[in-house]
Amino acid sequence: MSSDQVVTKIDLESYGFKKVASGKVREIYELDNDTLLFVATDRISAYDVILDNGIPTKGALLTQLSAHWFSLIARELPQLKTHLLTISLPPSIPSSLRPALENRTMQVRKHPILPLESIVRGYITGSAWAEYQRSGTVHGIPMPAGLRESQKLERPIWTPSTKAEQGAHDENISPAKAREIVGEEVAGKVEEVSLRVYGMARDYAEARGILIADTKFEFGLDPTTNEIVLVDEVLTPDSSRFWPAEGYEVGKGQSSYDKQYLRDWLVSSGLKGKQGVSMPEEVAQETGRKYREAYAKITGREWA
Repeated sequence: MSSDQVVTKIDLESYGFKKVASGKVREIYELDNDTLLFVATDRISAYDVILDNGIPTKGALLTQLSAHWFSLIARELPQLKTHLLTISLPPSIPSSLRPALENRTMQVRKHPILPLESIVRGYITGSAWAEYQRSGTVHGIPMPAGLRESQKLERPIWTPSTKAEQGAHDENISPAKAREIVGEEVAGKVEEVSLRVYGMARDYAEARGILIADTKFEFGLDPTTNEIVLVDEVLTPDSSRFWPAEGYEVGKGQSSYDKQYLRDWLVSSGLKGKQGVSMPEEVAQETGRKYREAYAKITGREWA
């Protein structure tokens, strides 16, 4: 597959694989009763809407960056269970498909998924900043007076949201509401683990010139042990706000290595939340460049 090719559609059903879900970026297939195959396309979404065109090799980059973080989590937080088994292609994938799927698949354990997006915020920005300006709260949590845009919080906070079906919008909720949805014990575990993973990743990234303003995790539940399991992608430009440490300044919006550039273009063009939108070539190229730069800074390897 050439580096310029954009993979926005994956069809393994015609090769006998059972599709179990289709997300904004990933197609999910069943390999056996216990194992799923995640395939990351080059699709990109913003404001819960998938753009008509994608970013070349983005799916492979997200997969490889997630694998990097999963490896770090296994080393630094070995008690935390994750769903990742391997990023190798299953032997059952036909040889004709292997070039297109190379580097963009994860074989993972199957787990029931908790109906929450687990967001950790270390800085006040985005929807959190908008809510704070209105009411002095973030996800209903009272915050100190006098905070400024992009300011680092005294300590990171857990700010969950609902996990909406594709085409619907996630809704910011309070930690109290999250406890109502999944129960006190499970919510407490999700909060604790999310903050711990964020803290590890924040320190790792900051040493490499990136500030992780906020990030989103997803969790499953192991029904045999009742342990929570970290699933989906982790700490990528799709699920996080990455800011360059150099040039960071409180009191304004920050430049970023994530899809904020795309969001800003959608807002300035009056296209926020609209279906059927294609990015201009320059927006796609610049978004891709930012993703590649984030990958290089975090992993220490240039994206080929």
